[in-house]
Amino acid sequence: MQIYMVGGAVRDKLLGRPVNDRDWVVVGATPEQMLALGYLPVGRDFPVFLHPETREEYALARTERKSGRGYRGFVVHSAPDVTLEEDLSRRDLTINAIAESVDGTSAEGVFDPYSGAQDIEARVLRHVTDAFREDPVRILRVARFAARFTDFSVAPETMQLMREMVEHGEVDHLVPERVWQELARGLMEEQPSRMLEVLRECGALQVLLPEVARLWGVPQRADYHPEVDTGVHLMMVLDMAARLSAPLTVRFACLAHDLGKGTTPADVLPRHIDHETRSAELLKDVAERLRVPVDCRETADVVAREHGHIHRSTELSPAALVRLLERCDAIRKPARFAEILLACECDARGRLGFEESAYPQRPRLLAVLGAVQSVVTREIAAQAAAKGQSGPQVGALIHQARVEAVAQWLKAPTAL
Repeated sequence: MQIYMVGGAVRDKLLGRPVNDRDWVVVGATPEQMLALGYLPVGRDFPVFLHPETREEYALARTERKSGRGYRGFVVHSAPDVTLEEDLSRRDLTINAIAESVDGTSAEGVFDPYSGAQDIEARVLRHVTDAFREDPVRILRVARFAARFTDFSVAPETMQLMREMVEHGEVDHLVPERVWQELARGLMEEQPSRMLEVLRECGALQVLLPEVARLWGVPQRADYHPEVDTGVHLMMVLDMAARLSAPLTVRFACLAHDLGKGTTPADVLPRHIDHETRSAELLKDVAERLRVPVDCRETADVVAREHGHIHRSTELSPAALVRLLERCDAIRKPARFAEILLACECDARGRLGFEESAYPQRPRLLAVLGAVQSVVTREIAAQAAAKGQSGPQVGALIHQARVEAVAQWLKAPTAL
């Protein structure tokens, strides 16, 4: 039995990055031997075990044979005679196909049959073997790694292989959960725009997210958007979200906030009248198709519908400000409202020449929300009940009290 550290842990070690998770491959062992040593079996599709003390994953060396469409269409073979080189050959990229012996004490302990270290030095994402084409998830993984390792380029032959996979319909067979998993991870990387660049270049974006793909080439008014192209704006917004360390809910909202601009009639361009409503409708389709988590889809829905009003909120009256908060459900969900405002800031600063601009709407609306929250609704309800008022009458009284609270705050010298 021989044990090797493999994959991302070796790659990150060679890159000088922190190693957070370590994966291991075991050569020359059987499941029975692993069980006898106290390892806990957890693999559903192939033999994977948890170390009895560290709880790190140890997988028996294996090979795979394509048996059908999609990423599930594989027959896995695991046996003591499977070599380390055979196991590494089924991995996606050369930078992930490097192994290090269990002691890791010398250069001789590194096993690199596919020149992954050389590609790390050259900053290249390159597929290991032609078996790459058998798993369409690898297209998403390459795009995600491009967003993480921002100084790496995709090897031309790998990009060509991905194009062929798309043309042959492999991407059509990806299951929604896996697409969302990889997309979400890519959105959380250092430069999410690179994920879209790679997916767009190989044609996968048009298959997986046609609502996003159609944004490129759609013009916007240059006085509002000096970058003009809606697709370019989207990438700038996503990268601003990464710069501001936004959570996934915000980054997905950024991805979906302008989908409606892709359906603007040509005769009204570069204006995008009521694109917010169309964006919200298209978002529903995307969220349903990819089975996007509820928190992400709800935040994105409010951002899609209301980002224009939030941008113009400095011009609104007290009554209009309260109505905006009510539409955003800000009073009931203040934490989500804070994320909505962050997404709007990413949108405003994700424009050419506006990257360093302030976004006063965000602190101002948070302060307006504070003024609204200062209204004690229980007292109003009690007073109304004493007068025999109930239901909609009480709601109207509370709404008016909130409007008055905002009006008073706006008159204060400390108002933003």
